[in-house]
Amino acid sequence: MSASPPPAAAQTAEAPKRAVLPYMILATLIALAQGLGQGFVSNNLPQLAGDLGVSVTDASWLMAAYMAPRAALPLLLTKLRTQYGLLAFTRSALVFYALVSLAACFAQDFRSALTLQFVAGIAAAPMSTLAFLYMLEPLSQKLKIVFGLPMAMAVIMGAPSLARVLSPGLIGDGGFLEVHLLTLGMAFVTLALAFRLPLAPAPTQKVIEFADLRTFALVAFSFGAITVASILGPIYWWTELDWIGVLLILAILGFTLAVISELYRKAPLIDFRWLASPAMLQMTGAMLVFRLLLSEQSSGAPRMFQVLGFGPDAFMGLFSLIVVAGLVVAPLCLALLRPGREPWFHAVALVLIALGAFMDSASTVLTRPVDMFLSQTLIAFAGMLFMAPAMVMGLLAALKRGPAYLMSFIVVFLSTQSLGGVVGSGLFSTIINHRQAFHLQTLTEQLRPELTVVQNQIAANMAGLAAQSADMAANKAQAVASLVQEAGRQATVMAYNDAYLLTALAALAALAVLLLHQVYNLLTARLTPAAPLPSPSETGPTR
Repeated sequence: MSASPPPAAAQTAEAPKRAVLPYMILATLIALAQGLGQGFVSNNLPQLAGDLGVSVTDASWLMAAYMAPRAALPLLLTKLRTQYGLLAFTRSALVFYALVSLAACFAQDFRSALTLQFVAGIAAAPMSTLAFLYMLEPLSQKLKIVFGLPMAMAVIMGAPSLARVLSPGLIGDGGFLEVHLLTLGMAFVTLALAFRLPLAPAPTQKVIEFADLRTFALVAFSFGAITVASILGPIYWWTELDWIGVLLILAILGFTLAVISELYRKAPLIDFRWLASPAMLQMTGAMLVFRLLLSEQSSGAPRMFQVLGFGPDAFMGLFSLIVVAGLVVAPLCLALLRPGREPWFHAVALVLIALGAFMDSASTVLTRPVDMFLSQTLIAFAGMLFMAPAMVMGLLAALKRGPAYLMSFIVVFLSTQSLGGVVGSGLFSTIINHRQAFHLQTLTEQLRPELTVVQNQIAANMAGLAAQSADMAANKAQAVASLVQEAGRQATVMAYNDAYLLTALAALAALAVLLLHQVYNLLTARLTPAAPLPSPSETGPTR
């Protein structure tokens, strides 16, 4: 950890009440600009592939290029902010984001789009941090914790879902042009407001060393490699391409070298010793596990419905409800969140995830988005109930160690969210692909021509085709193909049900671990003898 910066000058007087709303609006716009930009790409890869004239598999590289730089960049951005000043950092970040948004309007081919997505990932990296800073800027110290953090989390977590609500109205005959124009407009609005609403200046200090750049390069490569492998591994399949395994090995090696290098520095970029403490390991593990569980919502229901033939319009109601659910839970966190209550928030969140995922595990080919309104709302509730208390708990733990430790916590939080989301999606997709192949093989083996039920289904399919064609041979071939296609749909839904059930079981397992840990803490506190009172001889004679 780099040496702590000198104590900042006393915070400027609390912002006038009239400035609270403008700062919160700007924070919301920054969070939406970043979240919508990511959501428009990740949620509409088939449409983007068609717009660029490439396959969906090739278009997946766009998502990998966008996410690869985002996980590690907070590591360096925090020091850049300390060395060059908050004002310069804020304006430079927003100007860069606006320029990238402008360039995206002119991407006409896959190569230029791939390059711009990588640059867009770099430009988007500081946006979440800026959203937090602007949301917290006008608030008192107490309100920063109980109001600012939950509200910022609600907007940041809801933005990708909001992108699914807005996409159908923006993506039409003009392709992605209207999406790019919306992103560009939001970028320029946030830039203009940022010049009118500056953040309070903070003292600067030269903190960047050559060893910091070396560590950053190693960590950035490791995180980027894991991101690329997690996105593309389930698509190309892990064992089909050697470079995926090589990439993961190099990622582990690079991160190991970074840790070793930092452990022997007097002023490390990240204090890995602190991050390896039991309390921080528990918190990091909890955030990572929870982010993996939330992949059920981002990678489960929408992709299953896409396989069942539903277009983006069908998701508008479902994801509108998810966005509203996150905003509704934020005030609940404000009202109930107090230090020490975090484990019980987490327990309720795990129960909601287990319940929602278990409800989803009963899906069939006849399931519609409206059938998942309740289950997905429960999972959306769980997202806010977990993340807001987790961030508050981490910030308080970091502040107890000193302001310099905030950087290590920010890296942990943003990295677990970015990496956890990508890795969780990759694992979820891997489970789906594996179970889908298993179920398809099982169902195909049951489609033996000599079985009466199979013959009856083929005959029924042929009867439906008889009005269109008199060619019996062609009708039979099409009827058999239709039956096999239906088996594929059934196998896919069964695979998703397996993944939903596994998510529910994992949530229950995490709940059991959490409760056992709380019981252990309670018993330890009760069995630990109280410190003996000092004897009169130790306290001195009474006068």
